[in-house]
Amino acid sequence: MGSVNRADLSAGILFILFGLVFGVSSAGLEMGTGLRMGPGYFPMVLAVVLTGLGIAIAATSFRSVDEAVGAYAWRGMVFILAAPVFFGLTVRGLGFVPSIFATTLIASLAGLKLKPIYAVALAAAVTIFCTLVFSVALGLPFRRFGPWLPAMGY
Repeated sequence: MGSVNRADLSAGILFILFGLVFGVSSAGLEMGTGLRMGPGYFPMVLAVVLTGLGIAIAATSFRSVDEAVGAYAWRGMVFILAAPVFFGLTVRGLGFVPSIFATTLIASLAGLKLKPIYAVALAAAVTIFCTLVFSVALGLPFRRFGPWLPAMGY
């Protein structure tokens, strides 16, 4: 037998275990149908997907080579994790539009290659897109600009 990529094998086994946990936990619940889902439907679908992914990942681990783990990307982890936390803490106070804009800027700091002008353009594009989708198209009831900002007329 050739070399085994231990990271892929471990990840595959972890996916399979989580899939089995979801499968066992949903076994006694009513499944329902695709159009009328019962409480056990989603956990069972999740169990099947996770187990299938786990099997596929574990199977590929026997064809790939173990690679050395490099240095952790601390900058990326800090900013990517900080972005949704910032959004959650400020969306009610600042409102949806400024929170999305700032969250995108924070997340863009994770990489070193994005120039500031492109980060601002990206934040503006994401903000416009999210506002159009969630506020205009879906009509979700949230404030676009919150009480922490002066009256913006929204």
